[in-house]
Amino acid sequence: MNMLSRGRRGISVHRRAFASHASPIGKDCTSITPPYATLIRNLERVRHILNRPLTLAEKILYSHIVEPEASLANGGRIRGEAYLQLHPQRVAMQDASAQMALLQFMSAGLNQCAVPTSIHCDHLIQADNGAESDLKRSIITNQEVFDFLQSAAKKYGIEFWGPGSGIIHQIVLENYAAPGMLMLGTDSHTPNAGGLGLLAIGVGGADAVDAMTGTPWELKAPNVLGIHLTGKLSGWATPKDLILHLAGKLTVRGGTGSVLEYFGPGVASQSCTGLATIANMGAEVGATTSTFPYSSNMRAYLNATGRAPVAIAADAAAAQGFLSADKGAEYDDVIEINLSEIEPTINGPFTPDLATPISQFGNFIREQGWKDEFSAGLIGSCTNSSYEDMTSVASLAQQAKAAGLTAKVPFLCTPGSEQIRATMERDNVTSTLESVGAVVLANACGPCIGQWKRTDKQDEENAILTSFNRNFKSRNDGNSRTMNFLASPTIVTAMAFSGKLSFNPQTDTLTLPSGKPFKFSPPVGQDLPAAGFTPGDRAYYPAPSPTPQPDVEVAIKKGSQRLELLEPFASPFDESGDGIGGLELPPLKVLLRVRGKCTTDHISAAGPWLKYKGHLTNISENLLITAINDEGGDMNVAFDRDTGASGSIPEIAKSFKARNQPWAIVVDDNYGEGSAREHAALQPRFYGCAMILARSFARIHETNLKKQGILPLWFADKADYSRIGSGDVLQTIGLSETLAGKPNVSIKVKVTKVDGAVFEIPTKHTMSADQLKWLRAGSALNHIRSIKIT
Repeated sequence: MNMLSRGRRGISVHRRAFASHASPIGKDCTSITPPYATLIRNLERVRHILNRPLTLAEKILYSHIVEPEASLANGGRIRGEAYLQLHPQRVAMQDASAQMALLQFMSAGLNQCAVPTSIHCDHLIQADNGAESDLKRSIITNQEVFDFLQSAAKKYGIEFWGPGSGIIHQIVLENYAAPGMLMLGTDSHTPNAGGLGLLAIGVGGADAVDAMTGTPWELKAPNVLGIHLTGKLSGWATPKDLILHLAGKLTVRGGTGSVLEYFGPGVASQSCTGLATIANMGAEVGATTSTFPYSSNMRAYLNATGRAPVAIAADAAAAQGFLSADKGAEYDDVIEINLSEIEPTINGPFTPDLATPISQFGNFIREQGWKDEFSAGLIGSCTNSSYEDMTSVASLAQQAKAAGLTAKVPFLCTPGSEQIRATMERDNVTSTLESVGAVVLANACGPCIGQWKRTDKQDEENAILTSFNRNFKSRNDGNSRTMNFLASPTIVTAMAFSGKLSFNPQTDTLTLPSGKPFKFSPPVGQDLPAAGFTPGDRAYYPAPSPTPQPDVEVAIKKGSQRLELLEPFASPFDESGDGIGGLELPPLKVLLRVRGKCTTDHISAAGPWLKYKGHLTNISENLLITAINDEGGDMNVAFDRDTGASGSIPEIAKSFKARNQPWAIVVDDNYGEGSAREHAALQPRFYGCAMILARSFARIHETNLKKQGILPLWFADKADYSRIGSGDVLQTIGLSETLAGKPNVSIKVKVTKVDGAVFEIPTKHTMSADQLKWLRAGSALNHIRSIKIT
C-alpha cells in the first residue's frame, strides 16, 4: 500500500486499494456490548418506583439512571418534568466539535476518559475535484488540527478514525451502536445510531465532557411521541420519504422535548440502515432522539458488520422484554402513518419541514415562479450513504446507462465510510455511477455541511437537489440564494437525468437521442451485500479500547491560529458581600433583538469557519453574522447606543467586552435550532453575554447556553419580545432567591428603556438545581472542576 506521509505524527493519505471479498471482521465487542444484566436489574428498581408499563425509550433511558430512587423519588409525572442523572456508555465526537470538547476535557485534569470514546475526522474535508485529491489537500490544510486530535486520542485512550475513514454516524452504526445502549455524540445527527434500537443523543462538547469525566449527565426526562407504522413502503417510496413526510406534519419544533418511538407492524419491514435514516432526520423536528424496537433486520446488520456477540446478547435481552415497549405502555401522543400511502416527498427550500409530495411538486415550483431547473444533484451524507442507498441509485444508473443517458447536471456522490466505499467498488456500484457522470467524493461530510468548493452559481439564484438532512440558507455552498430541496437519493438520481424540478420519475418519461421515450422502473437496492461487506483499507481502523499514553504531549503549536487553550469563564456574580443580594446578574445592555429564524448556522457559521473550531478568539469573529436585526431589518448590524456607533454584530459585541459591559440579546422562537455546535454558546459567552431572552429555545442549544454560564429565560408572554430593544438595560429580579434554592420563585426582568421608561416583565426558566450551580460557578466546567478538586 502506498502512503503519502503528511506530518510527523502519522496522519496520512491512503491510496484507494481495490476492494477484495472479505468475510465480516469479527470485532472485539467487549466495550460495545451493553451490560444488559445490569441495565435490566436497574430497570427493576425503576419499575418498583413507577409501577406502570414503560415505553421502549423509557426502558433504555431509565435503566441508565445513576440512582433511580433519587431521580424518581417524587413519583408523579416523570416525562417532561423530572431531571435525570444518567450514565451514558459511550461518546463519539466529530473533528470540528471534538476540538473544543477535548480542550475542555483537558482542563479537567484527568488522565483518561471514563467511558469509551471515539474521534471521527469527517467535517474538515472539502469537496472539489474528487476523493483522492480532495483528501490530500484537506489533510495538508488541516494537518495541525488532525495532529492535535490524534495526539490527544493517544494520550487519553480514545479511538481515532482519521481523515478518509468516513462519516461519524455511519461509522458509529457500523462499529459501535448496540440495541439498548445510551450514547452521546457531539453532533446533532447522532440519533442516526437509533436505527439499531438505542438512544443516541446529540449534545454539545461540554455535555460530552460530563460523560468523559464520569460526571452524571443530566437530561430533562423527555416526553415520548409514538409513531405507529402500518402498511409497507413500495415503488419509489423510501424511509427518507417517511421522515420527510413526518417533518411536514410535525414542523421543526414539533418533536422538541420528545423521543420519537416508532412501533407497529411497519417497523419490522424496514432495514436497519433505513431506520437510521429516519432517526437521523428526527433532529430536523427538534426531537431528543428516535428509536425502534429490536428486529430481525437489526440482528442481521449486527452479524453482517462483525458484531455477532452483540446480536447474541441483544437476542437474550429482547427475550426478557428489554428491547421493546411494554404492552399497555402509554405515549404522550400517537401519530398514525400507513406506509402504503407514502409517496416520494421533496422538502424545502430553506427549511426541512416544507414538505411537498412529488406528485404536487411541479405545480409548487410553477406557483412560486421559480425556474424549472436545478444546477446540481448530490447524494450521500450521513443521512443516506448506506449500501442500500447506493445500490438503489446504481440500479437507476444502470437503466440510464443502458438507454444511453448521462446526468444533465453535476452529480456528486458521497460514500458514508471506507467500508461502504470499498464494498461499492467491489460490487461495481462506483463504476456504474461514474459511467453516467457521477463524481465520487471522499468518505466525509463534504457539501452537506458547507465543505463544498463550488465555483459556479455564485450569488445567483439556483436550485440543488440533495439527499441531505438540512437546507438552511447558505449552508451548502455559502450562497444564500441557493435553494436546497431535500429528497431521497433515488429521486435525486432520477431527476439528475432530467435536470428539471418538475420531473416525476414515477409518471414522466425522458426523450432519448433516438427520439423514443424512456421511463425509469422503480429502483431496487440491497440492504446487505450478498458477498458481505469488505473493510477496504484496514489502516483506517483504530485498535479497540486503546491504552492511554500519559507521556504523549498534546500537539498545540505556539501562536497557533487554529487551536487555543481555554481560559475559564469568570462567574458573573459578586458574592463578596453578605447575604444573597450578589446573586442577581449585573445590569445588562441589550446588544440587539434578533428577528425570526436564528439557527446555530446563523449564530456560528460553518463552511470556511470550520478551520477555527479549536480557536475561540478567531471563530468568535463570526458571531451572529447572518442574523437579522429586528430594529431595521438589516443582516449583521448592531448599534452601540452609548457611543452612537453602528457596526457588525461581532464588532459591537467586542466593544462591549472591551469596556467590561455584560450584555444580553432578545431572540425569537426556536432559537438555536439545527446543529449541536456549542460554539453558538461559547462565542457570545466569550464576548460577555450573560443572558438570552427568547420566545422559545431549541433543546440542545438551550443546554449549551446553560453549560457555558449564560442564563436562558423564556418570555412568559411572547408579546414582550417587541418591547425590548438595543441599548435597553436589563436586570434580573428573583434570580438570587432561585440560586439560593428557595422554592416557587419566579424570575422577572426589569427593563430600563433608553428613554428612561421602566417596566418589569415575567419570565420562565428550565434550570434544574445542578444547572443553577453551573450558572453560579460561571460554567458547568468550572463546577465540575471544583468538585473534582474537592
